[in-house]
Amino acid sequence: MKLQGKTVIITGAAAGIGAASAELFASEGAIVVAVDLDCTTLDGLSARIANAAGTCQAIPGDVSQRDDVHHVVETAIERFGRVNILFNNAGIVPTGKVDAIDEDQWDRAMAINVKSMYLFCHALVPHFKKHGGGVILNTASATALRAVADRACYTATKAAVVGLTKSMALDYVRDNIRVNCLCPGTIDTPSLAQRIAAFPDPAEARKNFIARQPMGRFGTAEEIARAALYLVSDEAAFVTGMAFAIDGGFSI
Repeated sequence: MKLQGKTVIITGAAAGIGAASAELFASEGAIVVAVDLDCTTLDGLSARIANAAGTCQAIPGDVSQRDDVHHVVETAIERFGRVNILFNNAGIVPTGKVDAIDEDQWDRAMAINVKSMYLFCHALVPHFKKHGGGVILNTASATALRAVADRACYTATKAAVVGLTKSMALDYVRDNIRVNCLCPGTIDTPSLAQRIAAFPDPAEARKNFIARQPMGRFGTAEEIARAALYLVSDEAAFVTGMAFAIDGGFSI
């Protein structure tokens, strides 16, 4: 029970890496506050955790909106007394070169992938300081370490996450606040399935996605969740400011 008695806020929790992490963290004793826009899938996650004798508070919300973020943080603190861990996992994957991305797409990606992390950290860092410390984990991407074609906006947002992580780790190390980020490779999630399905030839697209993986396969959400568990647990007490690549060799 590596997270026994800890309260964890997870954004983008309804599916994929977020859902796998929520279920794993709950199985390790954490109280999970799950945040997502997808109310139906979020309720299903909460039910699965409850059926496994875990605790999950589902809170629908837009992570890019200040009022929604404050509602999540205030509700978590009011109900559970303290938040120990923040897992900023929500994100979207815009595709295309810079000249193919319109301003609205760019702004939305920046708001969800980067601004949301600022909003949650801005709200929770004072709480962490007041209670003697905390842990922040951000989801970046292997594309922040190695660029891929047609992902200019996405790569920019995830490179920003790495930079933000390192800056916060240095700024708050004396406050006993650890800050790290995950850099996943291509992970077999519902989001990936939707993107592949949008190609004219999904079977060929899937084959091409796999071909760029040195291990010859996609990662799983559960594999990323286990890495996340390590980084937010006391086992990683001496780890801060790291961009942790878990990508099957993609960023080599």
